[in-house]
Amino acid sequence: MRVGIEVGGTFTDLVAVGDGKITVTKVPSTPHSPDIGALNALKEAGIKIDTLSDLAHGSTVATNAVLERKGAKVAFVATEGFRDILFLQRHDRRSIYNIKYQKPEPVVARRDCFEVSERILANGDVVEALNEQAVREKLIPALKAGGYGAVAICLLNGYANPVHENRLLELIEESVPGLLVTRSSEIVRIFREFERASTTSLSAFVQPVIDNYLGRLESNLKEDGFKGHLTVMQSNGGRLPATAMRRSAITALFSGPAAGVVGAARQSSKSGFENLITFDMGGTSTDVCLVDNGRPALTMETEIGGLPVMTPVLDIVTVGGGGGSIAWIDDGGMLRVGPQSAGADPGPACYGFGGKLPTVTDAQVVRGAVRPEAFLGGRMKIDVEAARNAFTEIADHFGMTIDEAAESVVRLVNSNIVRAIQLVSTERGRDPRDYALVPFGGGGPLHAASIAEELGIETICIPPNAGVISAFGLLASDFVKFGNRTQKMPMKDGPVEGATIFAELRDELMEEFKQMGLPADKLEFTYTADMRFVGQAFELGVELPGDRLKSLTVKDFGDGFEEAHFRMFYHGVGANRPIEIVSFRVGATYPVGEIPDLRSTGDAAHSLVEHPVFDGGEWISCQHMASEALKTGEKIDKPTIIEGSTATTFVPAGWHAELDDASNLIMKRS
Repeated sequence: MRVGIEVGGTFTDLVAVGDGKITVTKVPSTPHSPDIGALNALKEAGIKIDTLSDLAHGSTVATNAVLERKGAKVAFVATEGFRDILFLQRHDRRSIYNIKYQKPEPVVARRDCFEVSERILANGDVVEALNEQAVREKLIPALKAGGYGAVAICLLNGYANPVHENRLLELIEESVPGLLVTRSSEIVRIFREFERASTTSLSAFVQPVIDNYLGRLESNLKEDGFKGHLTVMQSNGGRLPATAMRRSAITALFSGPAAGVVGAARQSSKSGFENLITFDMGGTSTDVCLVDNGRPALTMETEIGGLPVMTPVLDIVTVGGGGGSIAWIDDGGMLRVGPQSAGADPGPACYGFGGKLPTVTDAQVVRGAVRPEAFLGGRMKIDVEAARNAFTEIADHFGMTIDEAAESVVRLVNSNIVRAIQLVSTERGRDPRDYALVPFGGGGPLHAASIAEELGIETICIPPNAGVISAFGLLASDFVKFGNRTQKMPMKDGPVEGATIFAELRDELMEEFKQMGLPADKLEFTYTADMRFVGQAFELGVELPGDRLKSLTVKDFGDGFEEAHFRMFYHGVGANRPIEIVSFRVGATYPVGEIPDLRSTGDAAHSLVEHPVFDGGEWISCQHMASEALKTGEKIDKPTIIEGSTATTFVPAGWHAELDDASNLIMKRS
């Protein structure tokens, strides 16, 4: 049996595949100890742990450690003269009109930043050897006395030549055994000193947290007889064995959202959809991502808590608009939704766990889109009166009825999500009307039609069991790892020297996969050159055909870059300007094999219930039915609420829907 468990902010989701059947479970998350939530999901599903062959896991542990500043105490080691790199940062201001603006605070205190004497040039030449005597006499005693949980090493130009970082690692391990050490040359071999230092320090900050978390999970699983493989999702859309993830903790920052994108892409491809906009609305936030030709967009830099992270991640935009997002009135008297969330504890007011503030879920209960007897398949009680009471203040403030206040909150959160989708589509040179919208998560299908209408999208593909697609994506994801290296060169030298660098990176990845116990002969590779016009500050990634690396020409490089530049900025083709290559990147993928079949059962009684829904400022007649009652080919052409055990779907007036052979519900505008 294979199991995927995704720990979210409100719920922990499980999808199990084996013996020709699929098991789906949602249980409340346990924020104080997420591994308990994962074990609770296994118990709730009635799965015997000793029968598991593959347990794929994704969680927000690393993300929460950074946002809540609950990582390890980190010592940062830099080249002499560069101790303050984490605090100088960049000269830009995120809020240019805020006179009280403060730069994001690093995860390392200044008193915990140390210097070592050494110097390497940008071409990798050593001009000053590492002063090992000073390391032994000054740095080592400071590390012993500081009570540090981890060390981050980021030496100037360490990406070009890691010899000094490697030696520093050896000296620290000899003198302070057991102290976790992270080197920039191991995490991110790319230039830009501040971004590299930030990524290295963040990786060191979360590494002990991930190490302890996975250790607890592995220990508890083994006590119950687990003998299978434990793998963990990365931000890049691929998995790694748990042992490898402990050495690369920074790649786990956005594992949950990445799993959802992979799951949505794999499931919708069974219906022939390759160009998608995925839309994951959970309990705390909403994540959107653009998928071209079945492949999610990848970016080399993101940020968390305002701090840059240079590691390959799926290009996901997140907004604070989930089912638990709180509606509130700001100082100017305007209605707002999020980013504050009621989370799992106390949760929305309608949950009856002590929450009093109005949330998006409460709004849907007030509107009648969520019936108390049908929430989570009837497994969880809903308090309608508590939901209505939560909206009293908003309704009184704006002179509305409670029903109108609830619908206003839904419309506002939809607008926030539309803006997020525009960030990954319109602002990336893509027209959202050319894509199908794939909503999932507990709230996605309920909001999808309104969002699609605002964007002009004509087709929506809703996967079966949409509320647990992230857990399904864990099982459907491949093993993925990237290798990169900065080496600037004019484009005329790229085809020759670039092929050599690509080959070196490929060989390094093959060796790493062998060490993880995965056969290198089954690996699939992608080759990307980060390029720019000479004089530009930033570059664009250009993927190159791997089957003819040695025969690539200057024209191949140039045409690929000009096409990417035109798509992003709408100019650059035929510019006749010199182009340079900045960095090289190779991605290695070990295919997971057959994708699990995520189908709805279709064995529930086909009974329709008439229940009104407040939509468009009035109560309208709406039929409600169980998602398990839908039959393949069955069409829906009037307002309908489809109630599932993990998510609820709204088919409003002006839309029709049909369940296809892959159990995907296809909605189209009439």
